[in-house]
Amino acid sequence: MPQNTPSLRDLEHASAFVDRHIGPNDAEIAQMLRVLGHDSLDALTDAIVPGSIKSGNPLALPESLTEVQALEKIRAIAGRNKVLRSFIGQGYYGTHTPNVILRNILENPAWYTAYTPYQAEISQGRMEALINFQQMVADLTGMEIANASLLDEATAAAEAMTLAKRSAKSKSNTFLASGDTHPQTLELLRTRAEPLGIDVALANSEEEWNAALAKGDFFGVLAQYPASSGWLADWEKDAEAIHAHNALFVVATDLLALTLLKSPGEMGADIVIGNSQRFGVPFGFGGPHAAFMACRDAYKRSMPGRLIGVSIDTEGNPAYRLTLQTREQHIRREKATSNICTAQVLLAVMASMYAVYHGPEGLKRIAGRVARLTAILKAGLQQLGYDQFHHASAFDTLSLKTGEKTDALMARAVSLGANLRKAWDEYICISLDETTTRADVELLWRIFGGDDATLPSIDALDASAPSLIPAELERTSAFLTHPVFNTHHSEHELLRYLRTLADKDLAMDRTMIPLGSCTMKLNATAEMIPVTWPEFSNIHPFAPAGQTQGYKELIGGLEAMLVEATGYDAVSLQPNSGAQGEYAGLLAIRAWHASRGESHRNICLIPESAHGTNPASAQMCGMKVVVTKCDANGNVDVADIRVQAEKHSANLAAIMMTYPSTHGVFEEDVVEICEIVHQHGGQVYTDGANMNALVGVAKPGKWGSDVSHLNLHKTFCIPHGGGGPGVGPCAVKSHLAPFLPGALGKDGVRTEGTGNGAMVSAATFGSASILPISWMYIALMGAAGLRKATQVALLNANYIARRLAPHYKTLYTGRNGLVAHECILDVRPLEKATGIGAEDVAKRLIDFGFHAPTLSFPVAGTLMVEPTESESQHELDRFIDAMIQIRSEIQAIEDGKLDREDNPLKHAPHTAAQVSASEWAHGYPRELAAFPLPSLKLGKYWPPVARVDNVYGDKNIMCACIPVDAYKDDVEG
Repeated sequence: MPQNTPSLRDLEHASAFVDRHIGPNDAEIAQMLRVLGHDSLDALTDAIVPGSIKSGNPLALPESLTEVQALEKIRAIAGRNKVLRSFIGQGYYGTHTPNVILRNILENPAWYTAYTPYQAEISQGRMEALINFQQMVADLTGMEIANASLLDEATAAAEAMTLAKRSAKSKSNTFLASGDTHPQTLELLRTRAEPLGIDVALANSEEEWNAALAKGDFFGVLAQYPASSGWLADWEKDAEAIHAHNALFVVATDLLALTLLKSPGEMGADIVIGNSQRFGVPFGFGGPHAAFMACRDAYKRSMPGRLIGVSIDTEGNPAYRLTLQTREQHIRREKATSNICTAQVLLAVMASMYAVYHGPEGLKRIAGRVARLTAILKAGLQQLGYDQFHHASAFDTLSLKTGEKTDALMARAVSLGANLRKAWDEYICISLDETTTRADVELLWRIFGGDDATLPSIDALDASAPSLIPAELERTSAFLTHPVFNTHHSEHELLRYLRTLADKDLAMDRTMIPLGSCTMKLNATAEMIPVTWPEFSNIHPFAPAGQTQGYKELIGGLEAMLVEATGYDAVSLQPNSGAQGEYAGLLAIRAWHASRGESHRNICLIPESAHGTNPASAQMCGMKVVVTKCDANGNVDVADIRVQAEKHSANLAAIMMTYPSTHGVFEEDVVEICEIVHQHGGQVYTDGANMNALVGVAKPGKWGSDVSHLNLHKTFCIPHGGGGPGVGPCAVKSHLAPFLPGALGKDGVRTEGTGNGAMVSAATFGSASILPISWMYIALMGAAGLRKATQVALLNANYIARRLAPHYKTLYTGRNGLVAHECILDVRPLEKATGIGAEDVAKRLIDFGFHAPTLSFPVAGTLMVEPTESESQHELDRFIDAMIQIRSEIQAIEDGKLDREDNPLKHAPHTAAQVSASEWAHGYPRELAAFPLPSLKLGKYWPPVARVDNVYGDKNIMCACIPVDAYKDDVEG
């Protein structure tokens, strides 16, 4: 073979995906390295990362696969799952995702690559979708206000319990729950209650319920409506009794059922929670799904989760924003009552658009069909000789007493391709849903009637079977009356509505999102493809283990990959957000101390630079937070940690630290810190939010850390979805492995990462259906690709810091004047000189078509930039050019060429309506406002609103769809 002819192995290009994922090519990497004064990525890495933590060996992971190879491999894994007809119910139901929603939301990067809408001006589209969600939930539940989603129904119930605790006047310490609540909900109530010293009491019969209500020893009461086994009740009198004891009434409910049933609000509920999953979101083996919470207006300032509200912009036009943000954990820290960080925005958008597409009449038709089939099914079972039903009323679920035949019938169902739910040992529950057909009803009759039975006639029973919904529970109140739910019912109309909303926003399909501590990297199409395969999406979370072997292989394989990447010994994939991963890790530490007879250890040291969820999670675990100092260079103050560890030695439980630090540097003393904490009996929790700077370079499990949570929606490429979903795996050393979250029930799959600890999510594997994304990423990158990705993430951050150094000071640097994977730009000196602050710079960047960096975190008045490895040199330079131009505008203010108040930064962002208006009242040119760089004339993003008034939004709280009249003036003008 001639010397210069590439080999077949070269031509096969197995690492092709690595080159697609990493933005800069090798020539660009070499050029950026020259700017930094280094001749290789390894040399740069050695200059940044302390030698005491660097891994000596490459990752023990396979080489990279091509996209075709990886998809073939995961297709084979998916094929080991068996998709049966599901009649299990228990909070998860079959649904048809409208194809227009599947293709244009779930599979559309304009929606799934967006970030949480903290920058209101470039998030108007998804916030409109979320306010539709809030309106939908408030209408159906009959409540005054609803939030923009929670993680799952069970955690929503736990949040409702703690909301009731801090809001009720009752001094009781007991939370009462109906025994016929979904088992996973009861499990998470116990998890949340125990560290907080709350007693959870169950009422397992009508007699126990009535006796408990009469006694009145509770601060809150939870009922499931419809009940887990299907029965319906009017809770109005119960609500009155609960309120008489100064307690709050919580109702867990079903949105589809509420299109036909009297709403909880009409019954006197104070808080209503549930899951919107059956509004077009597949099972997904448990998630992700958008849960919800609605409540009375009086509790809105204590409500957990994000809340979209309506404000105005500087032109007086309506504009959406995240309202009441002072409730959130990143601000309240150890005073927070919830650690909610990630929500389920993408799924909430899907559910809201399901309601927009079907409208109130369409939803009632779907629900009516489910209810009618349920009545027909019951009548047919009675004809076949089954007449011992647990209850007379029902919406979609029947509970049939089957006695000694129960196990045989369950097995027969599986043999005929169906899954049922066993309850109370001698009952079988059957839940119908939107996907149920006439053939399914006949299949169910065949299961129970036997092979030789003459099956009833569906049409005959339809004419005679009575409704199972009591007349007094039939809904009479209107819902979804806003025009948005009564307009977009043709596919063209919805398609164009979705496009209109997406065009209002900035997501990663348009631009780099340089948010520090958020790791907005490529979410590759190949990684996303398996998510919607029915073998992954159509598996019920409580399907028997024999039907979910593909998931077992996938999850087990991903656990092993993460164990290798982190240096820990076991990983739980149950936590469905980073904050839940923190919570799981702290619960494991707490349980480990208790197992050693040291339950008194409750002090958690947290540096003042820590992420806001850290102190919130510690508080939820019943720990007391002791904040430690940082030094002048932004590093954790080791001397102060030593002092505090010695002071609290007898009661020290843990330290929570982020590494690399939230200040964007590799601190030299991390090994020493671990040793100090261990010497005083504590455990080391390393927040894995910045793992993108470590993979293939260093392993926290090897330098002395005991536990970390990871963010698969950061480091391992699950998209942010506009604010969720996320996955927050909890990785631990072997001594903590037994205390990782456990599993629900006896029949489901277990993996190496399944522990015996308290559950933190409703499903054993949390948001299982998006785990293929991270599996694909690791398989596609391989060991060498993962290390190179980390190195390029370091390179890109340092390239930005170095190029911007003449214009903006980087607040903190580490070894050799270098940063880690992100840098903090200090704008505070400029504000003193010109009045231009970090927020003005953030808003001005919108005029350049950029999402702003992280604003005022972790240091007020600064901008934290994290470019990730996926951004090309061209995109980095585009951002740098924008920042330099902004600095020149600030200089013009310093020089008196631009007015301190009337300048393009103070009035940013500029809308098309403003710059094209007949009158221009500013002292700077329109061209400077709209096209500060010539390149913008070739392609321009126009924000849909001008700068949003935050103060107005918090003073005039409105969290519902904007009335159409509000737009009249705009249209008429």
